[in-house]
Amino acid sequence: MEKERQQFLMELLQTPSPSSMEMEIQKKWMRYVEPFADEIMTDHAGNVIGVLNKEADFKILLAGHSDEIALVINRLDEQGFLYFDKMGGINPKAAVGMKVDVLGYGKKITGVIGVNAQHHGGIKGDFDVEDLFIDCGAQSKEEIAAFVQIGDLAVYQREPEVLMDRYITGRGLDNRTGAFIVAEVLRRLSDKDLKVGVYAASTVNEETNMGGAYFAAAGIAPTMAIACDVTFATDYPSVNKNKHGDIRLDGGPVLAKGAPINRKMNILLEKTAKQLNMDVQYELTPRMTGTDADKMRLTGRGVPVSLVSLPLRYMHSPVETASIKDIDEEIDLLVAMIAGMTGKESLNPLDE
Repeated sequence: MEKERQQFLMELLQTPSPSSMEMEIQKKWMRYVEPFADEIMTDHAGNVIGVLNKEADFKILLAGHSDEIALVINRLDEQGFLYFDKMGGINPKAAVGMKVDVLGYGKKITGVIGVNAQHHGGIKGDFDVEDLFIDCGAQSKEEIAAFVQIGDLAVYQREPEVLMDRYITGRGLDNRTGAFIVAEVLRRLSDKDLKVGVYAASTVNEETNMGGAYFAAAGIAPTMAIACDVTFATDYPSVNKNKHGDIRLDGGPVLAKGAPINRKMNILLEKTAKQLNMDVQYELTPRMTGTDADKMRLTGRGVPVSLVSLPLRYMHSPVETASIKDIDEEIDLLVAMIAGMTGKESLNPLDE
């Protein structure tokens, strides 16, 4: 990955973007895409969409969501401690002892998620977020209320890092990596003689309701849509591969197989990977994908969808980890497939 591109990815990862509060990251994504997009579109959900070759009848929507999981403040107690609920799939065990940035209405402030000392019994058995609290150093409800109110959001205070010049680790790789990938696909397609229209969307709200993807697809009415997200890597200790499959970092992009996925789109992706001499991996999505693909598929008269995912270790933790090689290969795969399309492809599985 070129240094300039990696810096943009790191900038995305450093930008707080909790679901429902993606404005700052969306503005950065838009500034990056503007120089090479034919047009920039936005909508009332907060999506940003870069467009190439808008005149084409055959329209491809690429969606990578920009939002991350977060904590949402639901109570301020009399001593100044903050209590919170989940904004997305927070793992309470991963939250214990973490520093957080509370994105308060007054200003951003640092807090720590308190934990009962082991000497006092520690945390025992099952627990959830209602058993945890944030300590910002305030001494009263009145003091903390000058900065924070109910409904404010907090994210883990965690800077992205590179491990062994090969892996990126940090919070919220799910799915700022996907927003990065669709931006890079658009950039690299911008100097191609395209026969199809390309709509690269940085979508919002995937971690909570997938409403951004619905807005994007409903507004564009694409011929086909590809969700660019992450999936569970299983290449680290204690994971049951017999149950969860064998998906590895550096193993290449992951294609989904299941009822929601258009088989002809997967064939296009597989043929392209073969031409590139690129390995791909597979995951099963029998009923639903759990991604933006599910909402895009059910817009308008129905949209054929596929899902191309990045293998990710330690999903929904502060130390999510992905491979730079896999990111580059997913971009290569999508660029090559789209650049080679004629706009005459049939996605009807009954057509020979």
